[in-house]
Amino acid sequence: MTGRRRTRSTFLPGLLTRHARKGVLSTGTALACASLLAGCGVVPGTTGGAGDDTITVMTWAPQDTRATNKPGMPAFAQAYARWINATGGINGRKLTVLTCNDHNDSVAAAKCARRAAKENVVAVVGSYSQYADSFFPSLEGAGIPYIGGYGITNAEFTSPLSYPVNGGQPALLAGLGSALADCGPVALIRPDTIAGDQLPPLLDSGLKAGGHRASTDQRAAEDATEYDGQAERALRTTTRGAADDGCVVPALGDRNGTFMDSFRRAREDYPEVRTATVLGSVDQTVIDATGGASGPYEGSYLTGWYPVASDPRWDGMKRVIREQAFGDNRIDPADAGVQTTWIAYTVFRQVVESLGGGEVSADTVTDALDDGLEAGTGGLTPTLRWRFQDKLAAVGFPRLVNANVTLQVVRDGRLVSARKGFVDTTRTLQDADVDH
Repeated sequence: MTGRRRTRSTFLPGLLTRHARKGVLSTGTALACASLLAGCGVVPGTTGGAGDDTITVMTWAPQDTRATNKPGMPAFAQAYARWINATGGINGRKLTVLTCNDHNDSVAAAKCARRAAKENVVAVVGSYSQYADSFFPSLEGAGIPYIGGYGITNAEFTSPLSYPVNGGQPALLAGLGSALADCGPVALIRPDTIAGDQLPPLLDSGLKAGGHRASTDQRAAEDATEYDGQAERALRTTTRGAADDGCVVPALGDRNGTFMDSFRRAREDYPEVRTATVLGSVDQTVIDATGGASGPYEGSYLTGWYPVASDPRWDGMKRVIREQAFGDNRIDPADAGVQTTWIAYTVFRQVVESLGGGEVSADTVTDALDDGLEAGTGGLTPTLRWRFQDKLAAVGFPRLVNANVTLQVVRDGRLVSARKGFVDTTRTLQDADVDH
């Protein structure tokens, strides 16, 4: 879910305006020519004029690692390209999707970004990487927009070339904290990483909004093979002298299941507690694999960015999977990564359509986004529009334009809506002490 400790990002929110960016990038492009082996007469991210009938983009995500894996994101991106091309392309242009495995590794993530520049992609779309500090410099140097990242890093909400479609971890944790305000003591079990350090103040902002005291911040290794000691500690913390049931909140990404195995064994010796987490750490597949209605997640609250997977607003995505994924079991329509990739490509398609028969390049795509393009997602998010200083700029998230989350609950082993519609966490995030 989160990266190992490293130097904190030095991106400055809102530092570059669109016009200043072009001047900066012209210098960056010249410097990039030698290292990327791209001809200095070719600006990375350019497809050529209107006569060029191919648009090239990239989608990356970690696969086959010991931590969080998102193989469904690049797999779905390729299925989407097949679907688009089978229906005539975008404005008659063929869509080519390159994929890259970032291996949950900073060096590999940087290599993916350098390859994106070398291959002249016009955008990186619908991707996951926890190493924004490694990949953004190359993208920014080549002027390549990053559309619809998963929202796992703060840099995705600060870089002038990032166009997020959801509120990332900030919105999920703030929304979850609001939902848990009626709990007894709350314990957050999160990775002992630099990205994990951002999670407690976000959860606490939601708890505070509901009149609850701060959670107990419990650090854990993100790639452990068991969490027996962590589970015992969380249970002691949330049951000691509490009048109301305590709440245990694991936020360990793909290691949530490992924690819950330990937690299920340990909880038999303690009073009743509730569990809660964020979508992306848990989905319907995980709930089924851990026992469904008789498993540890029964009754758990989860916050997600989008409607539940059974909502008919996902029918378009499911049609793409049905027609073009050919039974690819990496692609789960309930996976938040796959859903984010669908929304990101939905946005990208509208950007290209807005250009008509004109040039499709990294610059023209970025200009369209910066000039106020409003992208609809069929009700899966609010209408998306990016500005350089938005409502959350004051707390360090100038690119965060969708702070909505959904509240879901596991009932009879199924993940269902706990509250109708979206919850806007903007005000809660504005009160968050993100520098805590």
